[in-house]
Amino acid sequence: MKIKALLLATAMVATLFVGCSSTSSTSSTSSSSASSTSTEAPKTDAVASASLTNDPAVFAKSVGKDGKWIIAVTADIKVDKDLVLEGEFKNGKKDAAGKELIQRKIGLYTQDEARKVTARFTLTAPKITIKSPLASIEHGTFKGDIYVETNDFKLIDNKVEGNIYFKDDAAKAGFKMDAKSSVTGKQEVKK
Repeated sequence: MKIKALLLATAMVATLFVGCSSTSSTSSTSSSSASSTSTEAPKTDAVASASLTNDPAVFAKSVGKDGKWIIAVTADIKVDKDLVLEGEFKNGKKDAAGKELIQRKIGLYTQDEARKVTARFTLTAPKITIKSPLASIEHGTFKGDIYVETNDFKLIDNKVEGNIYFKDDAAKAGFKMDAKSSVTGKQEVKK
């Protein structure tokens, strides 16, 4: 009788673990597969398709063309080399016509469930070149110079302790900065 009870209890526990791990495994598999193949449709869940890091090497790799649409830091980061934000990414949202929206974001902050900023961070690098379309740096501080090669770069609630150089007049004209953002240095075309 004890053997039957032990076998039944073991079977129930095994079933419970299989059931729980199947759900967890599915979500981590879809998250892994989303990061390893760029042909799959991006998820609308920003956390699932975000690169979260406080490691300078991981950050430097994440801003590249094989990174994710959003790169979020979880602490102050200092990178000793020039960075290039490149690649075209879809954020998982669609416009009124059903077309997927393009966006690339560096988030220098954390937020709560209500999307309220809970902490702000500083990214320090000699320079970052913006090549991704519809890119933004948001809710923190960037220390270094920004070189803009696109016509639609944005600063959102972000401080730049450095200069912003634009590849041409169109890039400068397309640059947008909200009232909460600031730039301590120059904003000029530099060919």
